Amino acid sequence: MVKNMNHQFYHTFSSPFDTFTIVWKTIKSKLQLQRIFLSDPKLGSENKALESIEHIKLGSSSSIAVLGDKIQHFLSGEDVEFDLALVDFTLCTKTQIKVLQAEFRIPRGCISTYKRIANHISITNGARVVGNSLARNPFPIIIPCHRVIKSNGEIGGYQGGIEMKLKLLEMEGIEFSSKGKLITDRLYY
Repeated sequence: MVKNMNHQFYHTFSSPFDTFTIVWKTIKSKLQLQRIFLSDPKLGSENKALESIEHIKLGSSSSIAVLGDKIQHFLSGEDVEFDLALVDFTLCTKTQIKVLQAEFRIPRGCISTYKRIANHISITNGARVVGNSLARNPFPIIIPCHRVIKSNGEIGGYQGGIEMKLKLLEMEGIEFSSKGKLITDRLYY
């Protein structure tokens, strides 16, 4: 268990998609999730964490171990439900929080578009705002930003890389054409 609570801590877990790294801190005996880093084809999750956050220390926590286990199960294709109890939104803007909370409500096996989410949370012509907010999603997997695509059916970007996004959507039953366009009517919002 982590004793010194003046720092941010990290722990890296293995997954079918290389690794993911969870970063947290504890304030007034309450654990607060700061970031989840996904490995991508260019850089591993631990290196991303170490490059992004100064003075981060390797640590362990039973709550983080449980969360890591849930994420591992999710990344293996299991239907796992997350909650936002540990998530610290204080580093997000008000608009980003609205986007992330809307994204969190998209159920497994459904997708939405940047434009649909923008319309749902009343951001006029806000597809780019939604896209930028999700590109900086500090909590991928917990907040399933892989479930958002472009209005034209194209996949869009993803922090863990396009292949990971495609595989996550396929594990949820979403199909794509040979040209990489979405084939589903399970749209949300």
